[in-house]
Amino acid sequence: VKYIGDCVLGLFYPHYCPGCGNPLVKGEKFICTGCILDLPYAYFNNSRKNIVSELLFGRFKIEKANSLCYFVKNGKLQKLLHKLKYENSPEIGKELGIYLGQELEKTEMNDFDIILPVPLHPKKQKIRGYNQSEAIAQGIYQIINKPIDTTSIQRVQFTETQTKKNKFERWDNVKDIFELKKTENIENKHILIVDDVITTGSTLEALANTINKAEGAKISVASVAVAKKM
Repeated sequence: VKYIGDCVLGLFYPHYCPGCGNPLVKGEKFICTGCILDLPYAYFNNSRKNIVSELLFGRFKIEKANSLCYFVKNGKLQKLLHKLKYENSPEIGKELGIYLGQELEKTEMNDFDIILPVPLHPKKQKIRGYNQSEAIAQGIYQIINKPIDTTSIQRVQFTETQTKKNKFERWDNVKDIFELKKTENIENKHILIVDDVITTGSTLEALANTINKAEGAKISVASVAVAKKM
């Protein structure tokens, strides 16, 4: 009965894929199968050079790093991430987080204790209604049942957008934006930082520096996408 009801409802209020605009079919939740298959997967587990590790090397001590995809300008993934951040679509983040979680399991990158999404400033989160990185973390949680920590570290400065800044300007813009609030929660824990897109890594470096104020904390990093080196 529920299936029939869903089908009838779908005739009048069809759901469309945010990546390509085509109607979703049975079994597809938020993103169509075609768009999922067409994403620019990085496959760092297949002995390919891990540019996330290379980007962050020497900036802070990192246990493991991974990204689900490469960030391709004007591609479907950029469209999905734009809708996630700016068009009230946290379900896209959860869906992408599920695929990221599956990738972390395949690469045996699931030995962390806590998932820590990159914090948003409270003002920005209130405007957006949610933290896109937290939505991704919720998807990872569905695959790897580890707690999500959104209270131990807070973003205390409201920064300008990073989009048009160079590497130095990005670092100067974010170097003091985080504050450790609950040291005891992350002491001697292995923290998985989760982000949507890694570009220069400046925000991750600032967050890692804050985490490292807690004794014995270890850090790994995962994101939906990483920008290719030019």
